[in-house]
Amino acid sequence: MKNELRHIASQFDLAAPIAAINSLGDGFINDTFIVRTEGDAPDYILQRKNKNIFPDVPAMMENIRKVTEHIRRGVVAAGGDPLREVMTVVPTHDGALCFEDANGDFWAVTVFIADTVAYNKADSPELARKGGEGIGKFQAQLADFHEPLAETIKGFHNIRHRFVQWDEALAKDAAGRVKELAEEIGWIESRRKEMLAFWEKVEDGTIPTHVTHNDTKINNILFDKNGEVLCAIDLDTVMNSTSLNDFGDAIRSYTNTGDEDDRDLARVSMSIDMFRAYTEGYLSQRAAQLVDSEIDNLAFSARYITYEQVLRFLMDYIDGDTYYKIKYPEHNLVRTHAQYKLLQSMEEQYDTMCAIVREAVEKYR
Repeated sequence: MKNELRHIASQFDLAAPIAAINSLGDGFINDTFIVRTEGDAPDYILQRKNKNIFPDVPAMMENIRKVTEHIRRGVVAAGGDPLREVMTVVPTHDGALCFEDANGDFWAVTVFIADTVAYNKADSPELARKGGEGIGKFQAQLADFHEPLAETIKGFHNIRHRFVQWDEALAKDAAGRVKELAEEIGWIESRRKEMLAFWEKVEDGTIPTHVTHNDTKINNILFDKNGEVLCAIDLDTVMNSTSLNDFGDAIRSYTNTGDEDDRDLARVSMSIDMFRAYTEGYLSQRAAQLVDSEIDNLAFSARYITYEQVLRFLMDYIDGDTYYKIKYPEHNLVRTHAQYKLLQSMEEQYDTMCAIVREAVEKYR
């Protein structure tokens, strides 16, 4: 495998000979390696992109090129360091953005940004605020980006698309489980109308679309040694959508006091302190750019994204667990119940969430 990795890495326009290649991290989607080079040249990140998740890797890499070049121009204009404040895509020797190997797998290379800090979890309001700043900064840097981007994952966060899948799953009942799930199915159906009403505002342009990251975990933000945001990384899911999707998904993950698959539902709730911290960090970067319809629906986006995840876990359970990896037969049902408890907590605290958004907007506009 090491010789194969060296062969693949050597297809790219690296600044120095390869000294070593080692596995990096334990990502769920892509296989990631660090390429160490000789001398003082930079090191590199080599990734095998998951073609099952991303059916058009060249189009995905073109998205990343467009977005990073736009951010780089802004960083340079502001007198920043473009080698540290934005990802740098490294082309192959013939100028392609990715390399297809003999097995039909696609590989891509970016410059490794050294002397940085990354976190696997936001475990304090202070870190949650920094995470909000990171995604807010990324969106702000692309607020004036107007080039078309490919849809790398069809129907991502599009609840109308999810309802088509949902209705088909109920009708098919592939695993014969529907008869046991009347209560859970009721959770989905009772909120269908309000979720479609939100998405209709995106479809008709009331809520505008921008460039969104679509994977807002805090480990996709790099910080410098002083704890300041450097840049967003892992841009495979960059697409055009509403900025609210990034906000809502971040709130879903940052504020949960329990685990995504927690069996003890008493542990699961939305931390209002973590919500306040992330919201203030995010709006410190974005309040002046967002229009009123985005502000008005910001808190609701957390309910929307969490609801979508309840639907997706339950739908996969109904389908016979064909999408998410499971550790035991009821895993997706446990996930469904835990996410629903989080959704309920958001609904109970919704008025407070809206008030926090308004306060932050007044502070930063």
